[in-house]
Amino acid sequence: MGKGHSLSDGVIKKILLSYTYVAIWIFLSFTVIVYNKYILDKKLYNWPYPITLTMIHMAFCSSLAIILIKVFKIVEPVSMSRDTYLRSVVPIGALYSLSLWLSNSAYIYLSVSFIQMLKALMPVAVYSIGVLLKKETFKSRTMTNMLSISFGVAIAAYGEAKFDVWGVVLQLGAVAFEATRLVLIQILLTSKGINLNPITSLYYVAPCCFVFLSVPWFFVELPVLRETSSFHFDFVIFGTNSVCAFALNLAVFLLVGKTSALTMNVAGVVKDWLLIAFSWSVIKDTVTPLNLFGYGLAFLGVGYYNHCKLQALKAKDAQKKVQAGGDEEAGKLLEERESEVVAGKRNESQD
Repeated sequence: MGKGHSLSDGVIKKILLSYTYVAIWIFLSFTVIVYNKYILDKKLYNWPYPITLTMIHMAFCSSLAIILIKVFKIVEPVSMSRDTYLRSVVPIGALYSLSLWLSNSAYIYLSVSFIQMLKALMPVAVYSIGVLLKKETFKSRTMTNMLSISFGVAIAAYGEAKFDVWGVVLQLGAVAFEATRLVLIQILLTSKGINLNPITSLYYVAPCCFVFLSVPWFFVELPVLRETSSFHFDFVIFGTNSVCAFALNLAVFLLVGKTSALTMNVAGVVKDWLLIAFSWSVIKDTVTPLNLFGYGLAFLGVGYYNHCKLQALKAKDAQKKVQAGGDEEAGKLLEERESEVVAGKRNESQD
């Protein structure tokens, strides 16, 4: 009785911890998105320099990652040759810098709620690019689901009250670059046995992103910043914003490490709905019934996609267990056969 009681206490503690990790990740992700919107929006803080903001994030995150790895040695750096870094990490860094630049730029033109609706296209982009790069197998059933998600997002876009073509182009570009980055991580890193957690990712990728972003920054934003003599760097605003961005990466590491990537996907859906509600109620963005209907369709498609991925993972795990059980049984039979042969030889020698 006591043992069962202690077991149930352990299960309850594990569930509470999982919910705590989810809540921390949702809060930080929510905070970073709203904070970036506040800084970049011309009607709020009015600092429309997305490249500079992203470079501040990358400089801060790479510095902290270097300190955590080199000084405090919280995690071990991945052994990586210069050739591997140039061929694998640099292309991923380039795509990540483009994705962050475009996604932050979209906050200047679009509402937070509409951006979250457009982000529902991420599974569509990842699957399509995976098929093109032969990382995913084309399945008509999966593609039909992808089309249903796209149809839902198209309805949401049609119902958007403050539709901005340039803003949509920026956000769709960000989705495309991010999806390509995720597929290339599997091809260039995971397939080679290189697994990076968020801290080591920042350690290797953030400096690379900073260098790539400095090129467009030099031509696009630096001349404008020089002309804006009234601007003074606000250490409180940009410092806390950078801390939140770094904390979000640590929260991803915590959430995926203690739960699973699927849990983060489900939590992401909850976060998106919370952001839409916040955008409508607090920021006073217009959310139309057609917006919600279209996003509802896309949400169902994304939910079904996650369900299919979960079933595929379960089937794969079950197959591994069956194979492991079969190998164990074959090993036992081999041992029995060998013992029989040894016993037979002993009998022959005795005779």
